[in-house]
Amino acid sequence: MRSQLCIYELASGAVEQVLATDQLIEAPNWTPDGAELIVNGDGRMFRVPLDAPELVLIDTGPAVRCNNDHGVSPDGTRLVISDSTGTGQSCIWVLPITGGIPRRITAEVPSWWHGWAPDGSVLVYVGRRDGSFGIYTIGVDGGPERQLISGGGHYDGPDYSPDGVWVWFNSDRGGSMDLWRIRSTGGAPEQMTADSRVNWFPHPAPDGRSVLYLSYEPGTEGHPRDCEVELRLVDMVDGSVRTLLALFGGQGTINVPCWSPDGGRFAFVRYRRNGA
Repeated sequence: MRSQLCIYELASGAVEQVLATDQLIEAPNWTPDGAELIVNGDGRMFRVPLDAPELVLIDTGPAVRCNNDHGVSPDGTRLVISDSTGTGQSCIWVLPITGGIPRRITAEVPSWWHGWAPDGSVLVYVGRRDGSFGIYTIGVDGGPERQLISGGGHYDGPDYSPDGVWVWFNSDRGGSMDLWRIRSTGGAPEQMTADSRVNWFPHPAPDGRSVLYLSYEPGTEGHPRDCEVELRLVDMVDGSVRTLLALFGGQGTINVPCWSPDGGRFAFVRYRRNGA
């Protein structure tokens, strides 16, 4: 099977395979009620009920070029997608979680969604403006975007801490791709990892005590799929880092928020090795 949708249990280290499919699926989100996972594949969005796992198509109206930057609102009523159907480049849209016609949020493209403020009022995302990448926020109903940080390298993967105080992200602004954080109100960024590996897509746990991320081998360019990677955890108490799992994955494994509501588990996708 090309894609394996899995759940990792933090306490035991056990991995449960939820669904295997020949379809390329990516970037699982967890619904706030803990009942379903949301994934994308072939430009469409799907829900996966955990009590009877299968890919159930979500109606996204004319948006049929969805990428792997999507998520669920904190109250579980809305789905945010990044889609390029009508804009030619990735644009952020919001629709009911049950499906429907998406409402455009970002006027500027390209824009790739990555995080939802805990109070549900603000979205944080990556944008490329005048050739430079940066991290931006915008109200959930649209309006003017606000630049949180830009310039001096690549920026990606912004996600809120559960108290809404911090936005975590990855950037090579320091010379290599590491994890950083910045206050959601702005200010000076803080570097949170500094090692030889290539680190992407930080996701703070619901209890705020740790941060999950995707770690590539040294020298990796960008965030490709079909690589030997590791899922790692930063302890926010002592700053220690531990490897939870080595797998074949990369792009599509944990691009967006993937923690279970109780913080005891997270979802991820791994892929078939060539010839396996």
